[in-house]
Amino acid sequence: MMTPEQIERTLDRILLQVDRPGRYVGGEYNSVVKDWARVPLRVAMTFPDIYDLGMSNLGVMLLYDAVNRQPDMLAERVFNPWTDMEALMRREGIPLYSLETKHAVRDFDVFAISLPYEQLYTNVLTLLDLAGMPLLARERDSSYPLVIAGGHACYNPEPMADFIDGFVIGEGEEIIVEIGRVLLETKGQPRDAQLMALARLEGFYVPRFYDVAYHPDGTIAAVTPNRPGIPATVTKRIVPVLPKPFTRFLVPNVSTVHNRAPVEIMRGCTRGCRFCHAGMVTRPVRERTVDEIVAAVDEIVRNTGFEEIGLLSLSSSDYTRVRELVQVIGEKYGSRGLSISLPSLRIESMSVDLLDALKDTRRGGFTLAPEAATEKMRRIINKFVPHQQVLDTAREIYSRGWRTIKLYFMIGHPEETLEDVQAIADLVKAVLTEGRRVHGNKANVNVGVSTFVPKPHTPFQWVSLDTPENIRAKQALLQQTLRGHGLHLRWNDVEETLLEAFLSRGDRRLGAVIRRAWELGTRFDAWQDYYRADAWRQAFEDCGLDMRFYTHRPRSLDEVFPWDHLSIAVRKKYLQEDYLMSLQGETRVDCRNQCFACGILPRFKDVRAETPADAWECPPVVPRERRGRRAEAIIPLEPM
Repeated sequence: MMTPEQIERTLDRILLQVDRPGRYVGGEYNSVVKDWARVPLRVAMTFPDIYDLGMSNLGVMLLYDAVNRQPDMLAERVFNPWTDMEALMRREGIPLYSLETKHAVRDFDVFAISLPYEQLYTNVLTLLDLAGMPLLARERDSSYPLVIAGGHACYNPEPMADFIDGFVIGEGEEIIVEIGRVLLETKGQPRDAQLMALARLEGFYVPRFYDVAYHPDGTIAAVTPNRPGIPATVTKRIVPVLPKPFTRFLVPNVSTVHNRAPVEIMRGCTRGCRFCHAGMVTRPVRERTVDEIVAAVDEIVRNTGFEEIGLLSLSSSDYTRVRELVQVIGEKYGSRGLSISLPSLRIESMSVDLLDALKDTRRGGFTLAPEAATEKMRRIINKFVPHQQVLDTAREIYSRGWRTIKLYFMIGHPEETLEDVQAIADLVKAVLTEGRRVHGNKANVNVGVSTFVPKPHTPFQWVSLDTPENIRAKQALLQQTLRGHGLHLRWNDVEETLLEAFLSRGDRRLGAVIRRAWELGTRFDAWQDYYRADAWRQAFEDCGLDMRFYTHRPRSLDEVFPWDHLSIAVRKKYLQEDYLMSLQGETRVDCRNQCFACGILPRFKDVRAETPADAWECPPVVPRERRGRRAEAIIPLEPM
């Protein structure tokens, strides 16, 4: 294994042979470099895609900061090399290394991998291989770094169970430090002993401590612990009070996908969109105060050169004091050219005052996500936004100077018809008409159409994926009807949708498929030009599994899912009830106003004593006979 000095010398010789060598050198302003010899616990913090994407990931930065704030721990960053650099690393014998000190990943105690989405799975195998580590967790003893993973894809970790020692289920800011403490206490012990100690942490899942039994038809019979003291169910980790926002952002060496400094203003969502995995798994809602957010912006301005601040949450316009927040930041920094973005806004909670507060900070387009365009589909997905409200909001946006509106829709629910898809085209054209009344031919509507994937831990986890034939027919209809000046359409490739579906809904048997696909050359599956559907189909055939079993098979209400032994603290019975309501076209109102007893509150019962009163408050529980009725009054577009 190369020393850091040998890695540095080799990099000096080869880096001019690769595209964007700045990805591989480190040394960014605000990066943290500790004395390796004096720190006993070392974590390689990994985003399994290229630097340009990983440096924009807030989750990685939060964990990097949480570890480096500990005097006896250090965290250094590792990203996936692009194909040209990977080839050179293999040719020159360069192991996977950290950017801060150029230590090989094998020298670290922990290899911590962020998995926000499933298309990164084969990249993880590339990273393990480049690090000189066995791919299979059972073949790695305590002489290797402990390989852990966390992120939204890990709410169903079973497809990656063969490769990862342990998964963090839930939020990571606190547990990452606790993992470090356990490893310091168990240093030198066998790997199984370390994992037994880690399994006692709330939210830490060790796959090897659970056995999976299957019915003859391939469905799961049971998932049971195989060691004494291991819990039958692992419940997600919740950070009850959001920690101080991270502000010492590293200034990247090359341009990144998001050239802004993000501040998370709120975590969680109460809207209850039935397709939304993030909205279910991040409950409950926790808000930061305006003062805390503004103080964070102050520090970011002092510590970095970013000219744009992203105020992030699943639904930023649902933040209780969003108008006040935008106005305060605008008054303080507007003259200095600082731009504010709210990347996730809901039509239902938009207001004239908020648009007025944002208009002086506008850059590019304005994004809205109606998702559906008929009352039937809006009821099914529990996102009821009438046409007129969409058009009224579009008119107000265009009138304040924005020339481009981005609209996001979803197709592919089994109950959807071509008439529902045609309604999407009609609504888009109506929005463009509103823009042309203000800007003439300079008005634009950019349309993104994603394909519905039934996700774990959502009310739609019982639903099958739409057929490729239906999806292609719906996409063809939109391609034919959304043409012309001012209209720009983007959609998902059907094969990429299939990949997301079987990886997100798969069981432990998919580990063999993932490994075989990687052996066949799959890399960068999230990149359209690199995705190889043929390799994945060959991998399924070679492993004797049927892709359609995971993608197109409806689930019975009593089926045991691969993720049922992992709890998001939202009851499966509640999700089932919501699914059955969708079949009847019944909706639920925002549960900030009425509690539907999803199960998160008992799990979160102590937070009210720790959280500011204006940050989170439990509404009264709605009697069962009143649950599910749609609120007839739609929030109007008026000052907040």
